[in-house]
Parts: sequence; structure tokens; C-alpha cells
Amino acid sequence: MGYSDRELIARLIQCEAGGEGDNGMKAVATVILNRVNTPVGEYSRVSQGGNLRNIVFQEGQFDCVRETIGGQYNPQNIYNMTPTDVHYNIADWALAGNKLNEIGECLWYLNPFRPSCR
Repeated sequence: MGYSDRELIARLIQCEAGGEGDNGMKAVATVILNRVNTPVGEYSRVSQGGNLRNIVFQEGQFDCVRETIGGQYNPQNIYNMTPTDVHYNIADWALAGNKLNEIGECLWYLNPFRPSCR
């Protein structure tokens, strides 16, 4: 399915951090766009000048774009998400060039309070 960049980010935000509150969702959006826009390194090579889809669908990066994990169906994937205005607003916020200051230029995220989270 051909999602727009806005739709793709909103679905990824909901899937990766839907229960993490505004800051958690903004952190995910910031990391995604940091990867897209970094001028050096592996993500720069993958994004080929800012291609969001190259980053999002890079093998092994986001479990939410995988329909199977370890041979098992992954029900929590972007294709099963139904973003709400909150997710679209954060996607718009990120696409407008905003960043969560605490994230800075980070290219990864981890919720240290959910160590068992896949």
C-alpha cells in the first residue's frame, strides 16, 4: 500500500510509541527524521538524500514494518494501525522540521522502563 510520508510516519509513531505519551511519540518522530536527514554515516547512505521510505523499510530497523518476527505473525505492524489526530499532528510537527530537544541528533531510541518490550 502506498502511504504518503505523513501517513507512514503517523502509523509508525502509533505503532512504535502509541502508549508513550506526546514526548515518547515525538521522540520516535525525531529519531525517524534524524535518520532521514543525517548528512553522514550509514543512514545517510540508506536515505540517499532524504528518502523516508528507504529509512523506514531498511531491514531490521523498525519491528512495526515487519508482518512477521521470528516466523510468527506480528499483529502490531503499521498495516494494522489506525492513526488518530494526535499521531497525524505529531507527524506534521516532525515533517515541519521540529525536534524534541532532549533527543537532539540521536539516531536510536529505547524505553528503559520496558526492558521486556520487543
